[in-house]
Formats: sequence, structure tokens, C-alpha cells
Amino acid sequence: MNIFTNFTLVASLLALPFAAHAAQTNPAEQVVKYGNIEIHYNAMPTDELQPEVAKNYHIERSRNRGLLTIAVLRKNKLGVSEPVPAVITATVVNLNSQLAEIDMRKVKEGSAVYYLGEFRITPPDTLKFNVSAKPEGETRKYQAEFSRPFFQ
Repeated sequence: MNIFTNFTLVASLLALPFAAHAAQTNPAEQVVKYGNIEIHYNAMPTDELQPEVAKNYHIERSRNRGLLTIAVLRKNKLGVSEPVPAVITATVVNLNSQLAEIDMRKVKEGSAVYYLGEFRITPPDTLKFNVSAKPEGETRKYQAEFSRPFFQ
């Protein structure tokens, strides 16, 4: 896979539609905006990934595993959104109020920077995600909170 294909894949992962909720956000956009900072997010079962994609990103395909994708963008002086490295922390809570941390790993391909993390799913369930992002060069942390149902 070349860099453009990988970036296109991640962009499509982030754009997959699902019911989500986040403050200051249109749920269909799957983005939280804070001035010039944007946090794009998605969560999906890993069995929906193509086998080649899962292999390339070292992701276990399973209906009991989920993938959280995060990208942080900052608008430059011209108003163009550009990827920015960030410190990302993420947690997930299921309907039984069980909390788990999601280990996020940074992926950098060309100018693209995004973060991937896997988590456990026991369908049917609705998981609540809390993501904290501290973009490089910023002192503030930005939050994205959303829910995602997972069915069998």
C-alpha cells in the first residue's frame, strides 16, 4: 500500500457513519471543533476491515474487537486544516459501567498523522468513548465524547 492509499483508508475509517454524540458537533460529521482545532473520530468492529488493511496495521479482525481512530487537525493561517501530532488518551465504558483504557498508537505516513487503538466489544452493547487530545504546541487538552452501538 502506498501513502495515498493508507491516508485514504484512514479518512474513510473516520468518515464511516454511525450514531454518535459530541458537544459542539453535528453527529454525522464525527468531529468536535474547538476554534482552529478539530478532533475527528470513529469506532467500528475490526471484522469490518478488509483482511489486507488489518494485516498492514497489525489489527486483529474479530466481531469482539473494535478499532478507535482519531485524527487531530489544526487550521493554519490560511484556514486550511492540517494534521498535527498530539498526546491522545482514550477510555471506553460499556452498559455495565465497566471502564477500560484504550492504548492509542501513533501512525505517521507522509504528512498524515493519526492514532489507532483497539478495544473489546461484547455485542449487543453501546459503548461510550472519552477522548482527550493535547495537540503539539498547545497547553490545553481538548475532549471528544461520543457513544456507538455495536450489534451482533
